[in-house]
Amino acid sequence: MLTCEVIDDPKAAVVALDPTRSRLLAELSEPASAAELANRLQIPRQKINYHLRALEGCGLVRPASVKKWGGLTERRLVATARGYVVSPEALGVAAINPERIVDRLSAGYLIALAGRAVREVGRLARQALAQDQRLATLSVDTEIRFRSAAERAAFSQELTQSIASLAARYHDESAPGGRSHRVIVLAHPLPHSLGDVPSPPYPSESRL
Repeated sequence: MLTCEVIDDPKAAVVALDPTRSRLLAELSEPASAAELANRLQIPRQKINYHLRALEGCGLVRPASVKKWGGLTERRLVATARGYVVSPEALGVAAINPERIVDRLSAGYLIALAGRAVREVGRLARQALAQDQRLATLSVDTEIRFRSAAERAAFSQELTQSIASLAARYHDESAPGGRSHRVIVLAHPLPHSLGDVPSPPYPSESRL
C-alpha cells in the first residue's frame, strides 16, 4: 500500500470526493469485505457494493483476497494508499498555474506553487513506482515564531541569500549526467488549531 496517492484523473477525483466513498477509503486502510463495512458503517450492503464498484473501477481500491464459502464468494478489498490528495491536473485548464500569477507575494501564488509540486511529484512518483525505483526528494518542515515584522523580514532576506548562495555553489548547467531539481521555500501563518483563522498581521502590515 502506498503512503500517498495523487489523484489526477477527473473521474477518480469525483468518485473519491463523495463523502461515503471517502469514508470507505479511510475504512479500507485494512482489508475488509462489503458485509463487514455494511455492519461497521450501518449502511445497506447493496449500497456498499455500489460504492465499492465505483472505487474499484477508478483504481482506488483493489482486491486483497478472495475466498469461497460453499456457493458464496467473499471478496476483501483494500485501499491502494493510506491517504489521497487531488492534483490540480484533475481540473484541466481550470487548474491554478503559478506562471499566470503576477503577485509573487500573494497567497494565491503560494497555493499555485504547492499545487504544482503535487502535480509534478505525483507524476514522478508513479513513474518511479512503475520502474520499481525510489524517488529522491527532500522535505523540511519547521515552525518559527517571529517577535516582530522586522525580524521576519530580516529572516526572509537571510534565507533568500542563503538559498541563492547554495544554488550558485552546487548548480552546474553542463554536468554530464546531472539532473535538474526544483527547490521551493514556502512560509505562511500557522493556525492555532484546525478551522481557526490565522492570527491578524503585525501592526501596519497587511500580508506576508
